[in-house]
Amino acid sequence: MARVAPNPLCLHRFRPYLQASHSSPSLLNSTFHYQTKPRKFPAVSCQTNPDSSETSTPTEKEVLEPGPVSDDTKREDTGASQDSGLPEFPNKDVNKRIAVVSLLAAAGLFLSSRLDFGVSLKDISVAALPYEEALSNGKPTVVEFYADWCEVCRELAPDVYKIEQQYKDRVNFVMLNVDNTKWEQELDEFGVEGIPHFAFLDREGNEEGNVVGRLPRKYLLENVEALARGEGSIPHARVVGQYSNAENRKVRSAVDPRSHG
Repeated sequence: MARVAPNPLCLHRFRPYLQASHSSPSLLNSTFHYQTKPRKFPAVSCQTNPDSSETSTPTEKEVLEPGPVSDDTKREDTGASQDSGLPEFPNKDVNKRIAVVSLLAAAGLFLSSRLDFGVSLKDISVAALPYEEALSNGKPTVVEFYADWCEVCRELAPDVYKIEQQYKDRVNFVMLNVDNTKWEQELDEFGVEGIPHFAFLDREGNEEGNVVGRLPRKYLLENVEALARGEGSIPHARVVGQYSNAENRKVRSAVDPRSHG
């Protein structure tokens, strides 16, 4: 009895060799690092003149391919974007302090220029020369008619004081209070209707002109300068500004008949 061959086709059986290979752990755990490598692409430039004999040759330009961005690059970009923002401004407290200091400085400058702390009508009147003496010493004279209640007189007091200190060696400065009944005759003689009233007298006591009320400092200064030089006339002979009405004066008798206040 014949045996049945187990493989009738006489094919050899091959044991499959393909098996799952065990890779080493170090290979799986390794990371791949990408580097940005420039790739060169040809760029062709066109000529404006097609008939030109010159031929253009393609030039190569380097173009960077995008690659993975590192953390350091992200930090630099973030920092640059923050630096390019608007400048920081001081807080509200600093602004308030600056505003207060500026306001105080401006107020102090204004008051110091207008009031000259410590200068008043009383101080000027005390230092003024008596009217009778001024008419007899051979110098030109500036006579101011004033009152203690006159706001314009008080406002101009610093300017009058400065000019007096500058020219007191060459020009007499006299202060006559309109509230004093002693000067009734002088009020009529010089036609005083408003105060402050400045009368400018030459060396012989003749009036060359007058200035009344609030006016720029240069009017008084230029008139006094003309008197000091002995000129025959003054540049501002009849000028009237804002003044206080002399009819509002508070009449009183002088305690001292020699008083010029």
